[in-house]
Amino acid sequence: MILGSNRDIVIENIKNNAEAGLFHQKVEVSDPVLTDEENTILTTNFLNSRTTIPYKVKSFFAIVLQNLATYLINRDTVIIGLEKIPKDLGGVIITSNHFSPLENTVIKHLTNKLDKRLAIISQSTNFKMKGLVGFLMNYANTIPITSDPKYLARGFFGVLKEKLCEKNEAVLLYPEQEMWFNYRKPRPPKKGAYFFSCKLNVPIISCFVEIRDRDKDEKNDEFKKVQYILHILDVLYPDPSLSAKDNSEILAERDFRLKCDCYEKIYDKKLTYSFDTKDIAGWKKGYEE
Repeated sequence: MILGSNRDIVIENIKNNAEAGLFHQKVEVSDPVLTDEENTILTTNFLNSRTTIPYKVKSFFAIVLQNLATYLINRDTVIIGLEKIPKDLGGVIITSNHFSPLENTVIKHLTNKLDKRLAIISQSTNFKMKGLVGFLMNYANTIPITSDPKYLARGFFGVLKEKLCEKNEAVLLYPEQEMWFNYRKPRPPKKGAYFFSCKLNVPIISCFVEIRDRDKDEKNDEFKKVQYILHILDVLYPDPSLSAKDNSEILAERDFRLKCDCYEKIYDKKLTYSFDTKDIAGWKKGYEE
């Protein structure tokens, strides 16, 4: 959901989960829900159709629309730290904070500048969204992810290997897992992105998106418009002398620390998970207290 009628409920869910340390919980109240069988059908259809002509035609138009959306949303987006990315970069995983269905356009804005194709890993439930967002989710070089170990070990891993090791694409994977609407703070990561980095021996570009409220622009009665500033923090490489498990833990810790340090620097406050209304970017209630 981009901006619905249940924002107060969603923000209350964010508050409760943040203060309870439940950083990977779903907070949206109207997202699609899939059974295990529906997930299996969805991922099987994805694997079987992704090389067909109809899929490729739809993908072409979806990426055209994605590029248009990227341009419109990021006309004044600022990228800081572009010089940290080596020019001979091959396949790479990108990690960032997850706060909007549209913030992946910020990363798309970056990869367009790098002249690199971007694949986006997304929860399978997002593939059941309706309308234009659903079309983009299904065809704009997106890869569904589920908790099914058989799919993760075979189909998903095979697609990931193709994207990263054969086509040298960038792959965006949100370690925070669930989207928390307009939430400014970094959340502790799950280990998946770092495990795949180690298994496929590809680096990670650690990113953090700063969200600035616009002083004059109004979006609606509840929220101000916002501006994005993409901070490229570092390029992290797995240590080939360590196991995937040890590497994953080290990379996850380094990535999270970079994001925490960035948050504290740009917002000039210590990171805690006590909830403040200003934790939600653009929320006008943050200006009423």
